[in-house]
Amino acid sequence: MASSCCGKRPRPAVPLLLVLLLVVSCALSVSASGGGRGNGTRTAEFRSGDELRAYQSIVAQMDRMKKASVKTIQSADGDIIHCVPAHLQPAFDHPTLRGQKPEPEPEERPKTSADAAEEEGDAVFPQAWSDGGESCPGGTVPIRRTTDSDLRRHSGSLRRYGMKPHAAGVRRDSTSDGHEHAVGYVTGDQFYGAKASLNVWPARVASAAEFSLSQIWVISGTFGNDLNTIEAGWQVSPQLYGDNSPRFFTYWTSDAYQATGCYNLHCSGFVQTNRRIAIGAAISPASAYNGRQFDISLLIWKDPRRGHWWLQLGSGPLVGYWPSSLFSHLGGHANMVQFGGEVVNTRPSGSHTPTQMGSGHFPREGFNRAAYFRNVQVVDWDNNLLPARDLRLVADHPACYGIQGGYNRAWGNYFYYGGPGRNVHCP
Repeated sequence: MASSCCGKRPRPAVPLLLVLLLVVSCALSVSASGGGRGNGTRTAEFRSGDELRAYQSIVAQMDRMKKASVKTIQSADGDIIHCVPAHLQPAFDHPTLRGQKPEPEPEERPKTSADAAEEEGDAVFPQAWSDGGESCPGGTVPIRRTTDSDLRRHSGSLRRYGMKPHAAGVRRDSTSDGHEHAVGYVTGDQFYGAKASLNVWPARVASAAEFSLSQIWVISGTFGNDLNTIEAGWQVSPQLYGDNSPRFFTYWTSDAYQATGCYNLHCSGFVQTNRRIAIGAAISPASAYNGRQFDISLLIWKDPRRGHWWLQLGSGPLVGYWPSSLFSHLGGHANMVQFGGEVVNTRPSGSHTPTQMGSGHFPREGFNRAAYFRNVQVVDWDNNLLPARDLRLVADHPACYGIQGGYNRAWGNYFYYGGPGRNVHCP
């Protein structure tokens, strides 16, 4: 026999199954490391095939945005902004929006009532990426690039990248999920929007697993699995953004944060129309204790003609819209609007977190020291902006984060809120 002609005993053959396993393992390693895409190296092991597919989907979207970009801007703070044709933005990957293009701006905007406080327009929205006068060309929208470093920082499942934890983010009777709030809210049968000016602070966040934010919530449904929310404001989140800068953000969900919605443009849904505002980019400058104060004025309202929920900067430019098709209850109207601050308290070392809400100082310190909301208003059924006169103020843990408010002609309905978190009265 040919196998024995040399007088040597043959070596056992390597099983074919083992060879196939080695090949698959190598392929997964290449895919997890970015496959030469120049995005860095994904060092965490994938726990399942679903995790690998989630990673590949995110990387594929990153690549699509890069290839579609007609201009790329490198921000001084490290952000990369792609100027992507508006009809190619992630929103139109949503099943109900495929094949569509951004709709024209509504002709009619909410009308200010005679007893509302005077509101200045927002001609310029201060963001770090546009400090040098940069903007995207007409017909495009700026999209902050998700990097491999962003993915490596994510501590949970990549299938939920860019999403809030389940059943979190709106104040309720229990804060056992670690979310704490100091908010003003109004409830009723029908609301069609909300508006307020909120000043921006570089809140200190204690750990990558925590965040601090200030925002407007527009809410409909119950606090069960059918909750619909639309949200916008500023947020400090080291895990999501990789730094401690306050950043402009949006959010939405149609099922109480279970499987729908996300921050910014991380998933399909929100349609951006503005070429000068980058969602997820840093707001610069921010307010300083005993120094100059900077605030942003946000208006969320439902277009009475087409039904979409638009996001506007004060009485100035529109940022974009949440299509009505994303929602069940908010397809009609809201039954609650909420304004204020939220932090995540992971109780590091078994004690309350020192993560700051707002400026990190209690409301009693007042202007130049405590964070505020002013000109707090709601939109009624006839598209009128009205002062939120029945605003109720509540803090989950007043010794950690407080809230107190009032009314005057210059600021309308207002409140100060926030605090340092851990202190002698908040162990």
